[in-house]
Amino acid sequence: MHKKFITNLGLLLFLNLLIKPFWILGIDRSVQNAIGSGSYGVYYALFNFTFLFNIILDLGITNFNNKNIAQNNHLLNKHLSSIIMLRGLLAIVYGIITLSFGFFIGYDSSMLKLLMALIFNQLLISFILYLRSNIAGLHLFKTDSFLSILDRLIMIMIMSLILWGHVLNEPLNIKWYVLAQSISYFITAMIVLAIVVKKAKLKKIKWNWIFFRMILKKSYPYAILVLLMSFYNRIDTVMLERMLPDGAIQSGIYAAAYRLLDASNMIAFLFSGLLLPMFARMLKFKESVEDLVMLSFTLLITPAVIVSVGSFFYRHELMQMLYQQHIEESATIFGVLMSCFTAISMTYIFGTLLTANGNLKQLNIMAASGMALNILINYLLIPHYKATGSAFSSLFTQFLTAFAQIAITQYIFKFRINYRLILRLSIFVFVTILSFYASKQFQKPWMFSFSIAVAISILSAFIIRLIHLKNIYKMFRAQ
Repeated sequence: MHKKFITNLGLLLFLNLLIKPFWILGIDRSVQNAIGSGSYGVYYALFNFTFLFNIILDLGITNFNNKNIAQNNHLLNKHLSSIIMLRGLLAIVYGIITLSFGFFIGYDSSMLKLLMALIFNQLLISFILYLRSNIAGLHLFKTDSFLSILDRLIMIMIMSLILWGHVLNEPLNIKWYVLAQSISYFITAMIVLAIVVKKAKLKKIKWNWIFFRMILKKSYPYAILVLLMSFYNRIDTVMLERMLPDGAIQSGIYAAAYRLLDASNMIAFLFSGLLLPMFARMLKFKESVEDLVMLSFTLLITPAVIVSVGSFFYRHELMQMLYQQHIEESATIFGVLMSCFTAISMTYIFGTLLTANGNLKQLNIMAASGMALNILINYLLIPHYKATGSAFSSLFTQFLTAFAQIAITQYIFKFRINYRLILRLSIFVFVTILSFYASKQFQKPWMFSFSIAVAISILSAFIIRLIHLKNIYKMFRAQ
């Protein structure tokens, strides 16, 4: 299993690092620079608003399905047809509820039209993720790796023509951007559907009310977890846009600062996508997961610390390189938000393990506490500190929930406390902070100083054997 994890992780990272950073930093950033923080801020707030009720669209089916198909491959044909029908019904309910709440909180007609388009995109995204959960559940990780970048690849081609090909006879507006997303998601959904239908040998879609009840009964704990985590991860920009007179601009500034965190989260998310079916299968056959947890943790926490610390020390330089407006405000928020990446990375490892083990009750209590705390801190800080207040709210919530998940994992699995790993990690964090602090004192081009600090940090991880290539190689050869 270790060999499969490392091999497929390498392919997944290669493909996603090839495509998604250009999408986020090349296309998405260029759109914000072209249309301005205010217009982009409205889009970003509405985009996050559609996530708040996304659980109605899925009800935990994707996470349940990923684990279930990984443990029971033969159920794919039986489950696929009925789940597609069920998701169609849920899509209608999701669309009605999301639009209704948008109207209730005061979105005007132009915002509601944009919200409708984003709702359609959410339907496609959710459908793609469900279909890919079947492919991951079958352990077809190479196929899933290529599918994970397909929508972004299509969007890059479309938006490159719009941004730099001068194919429009009017200035770029957010509607063209959303339309490009819709086309890309639709094409991707059709391709993934064709692959899954072929694997399942699906012949027809069935209405099966008894099966619906069974799936919903088993998946609702996953649904509650996704709902709670969506709120404490996505509510920030919605509250900013609604609570402040200049809410659209503040939301846009927050989006600019969040963009690099979003790009970094891609790495952690890819880890969890690989780990969930692996953990699920190992736990089913009562295999020890401790070594895989430690391997994935060290492989992820090392770049997470470097990215978090480096982004904090070079926050002004990075924001000035990427944007044309609100540099100072974005830099302050960016420094705080990027510190969240370390906590988020821990969550993707330990939260994924707890999900695979079925510890949904504990995770839901943790997520409910995180949601309540995040909303409360946002409510208190936003009127006084605006987007910076939201950033500090995220930082506190992410670290609190990450440590809670580590504590729950230790309580349930009784892993040996690895004092040597804790010592090595502490030394690594200290050396990384010292490296970036010292690099700031050099009177050199900042990219050169930044690169030197990154190189020293990576080298230190190998010297203190936080990452041990020899052990990884042995593990790889032994499987």
